[in-house]
Amino acid sequence: MKLAGGIAVLLLLGSCQHDSLDPPGELNQPFPLRLPVGFPMPDVPPENPLTDASVRLGKSLFFEERLSRTGTLSCAGCHFPQRAFSDTVPLSLGVNGMTGLRNAPTLANVGYHPALFRDGGVPNLERQAIAPVHDHLEMDHDLTLVAADLRDVEPYASLSMAAYGRVLDPYVITRSIANYERTLISGWSRYDRYLNGDASALNGSEVRGLQLFNSEALNCTACHNGFDLSDHDYHNVGQYLAYADSGRTRITLLPGDRGKFKTPTLRNIALTAPYMHNGSMATIEEVIEFFASGGLPHPNRDPEMQSFVLSAQEKEDLIAFLNALTDERSIDRVP
Repeated sequence: MKLAGGIAVLLLLGSCQHDSLDPPGELNQPFPLRLPVGFPMPDVPPENPLTDASVRLGKSLFFEERLSRTGTLSCAGCHFPQRAFSDTVPLSLGVNGMTGLRNAPTLANVGYHPALFRDGGVPNLERQAIAPVHDHLEMDHDLTLVAADLRDVEPYASLSMAAYGRVLDPYVITRSIANYERTLISGWSRYDRYLNGDASALNGSEVRGLQLFNSEALNCTACHNGFDLSDHDYHNVGQYLAYADSGRTRITLLPGDRGKFKTPTLRNIALTAPYMHNGSMATIEEVIEFFASGGLPHPNRDPEMQSFVLSAQEKEDLIAFLNALTDERSIDRVP
């Protein structure tokens, strides 16, 4: 009740206050977002333009530990920049070491996702930050109290006025963090250079791994496709016969969605262990062995899940290709 009520109030506050405001300030110029070849522009709501001020404010808040009740946990406490903004433990930890529900996924290319969280429970980035701040297993705080604590603190006070023409409040906090997250673009790997015509970007083993990845026998591209190597859809892969976490059913209430989770991007997969919604698989090798098994016969298991056999050399090649999906530059390009 605390979370649902808080979200409703905050969304109401945001929707009632922003329509008549023109963001002023000399920092309110478009943020120079550079995109990889073949990438579309992330969806940016017209009422929350991607500006220098909003992005810089969002980055400052992303690393602000006072977003949590104890003043000890920031967004970066579960989304580590050096790990492609993913977590390092199976189940992410909140304030006072509270164990969360799931493993925090990478934020790379999150601006392209049609819905957020592993179950798609949040429809856009503007609303995404509300849940972890208010969840008692995560930051266990209240955005209205966060805003009151930080309203007169620099650089928040100046950047808030420059970006949104108003003092720091829940609307500004959520919108600016959303804009910073939109800049976390992943598409600068050796794989991308190879796709764009640099035949020397991948070695022989990696090329063979790419061919395996694209083969009908492995069927990886049934779900891991497109520029983000994810269909952003929800699938039950037969990880369990009985799921402790209901997955997509938590949102839709449909029995047929039990055990379904959003397809993760494979970009930077070498950096984002542990894997799966609950971090239950520690290595890429373990993940490959699971998918080669075809998964367990759960009633909702996706029909695309089919067993396959790899030789030792083929497994080595596939892993080599997956390692080539690591960005060669920092995902975070915000000063």
